[in-house]
Amino acid sequence: MSKTAEKSVLRERRKKRIRKKIGGGTAERPRLSVFRSDTHVYAQVIDDLKGVTLASVSSFEKGKHRRANIGVCEELGKTLAERCKAKNIGAVVFDKNGFAYHGRVKALADGARDGGLQF
Repeated sequence: MSKTAEKSVLRERRKKRIRKKIGGGTAERPRLSVFRSDTHVYAQVIDDLKGVTLASVSSFEKGKHRRANIGVCEELGKTLAERCKAKNIGAVVFDKNGFAYHGRVKALADGARDGGLQF
């Protein structure tokens, strides 16, 4: 098995382990899921009971293509918090999706907290 394949397999294991602990997002506290690629970051707030995405944000949005560094991720977190407030979502469950709570993932979480989301 190649090193990149092994890394993705290990991340999937962590993802499943985390998902068991945090449970599914509900209408009262939906799940804030973060995905980090090499160049971009994507985040969405999901109601798992209905299987619906309530709000989303990414560094690859139309008209705003930019490489996701820590500063951009903080902005994305604040933007996501604004979009959630517009839909009356105040509290979420944070799902780091198998990634380390470090760098861009942490910056997005801090931005969302600064914007008013609670988790």
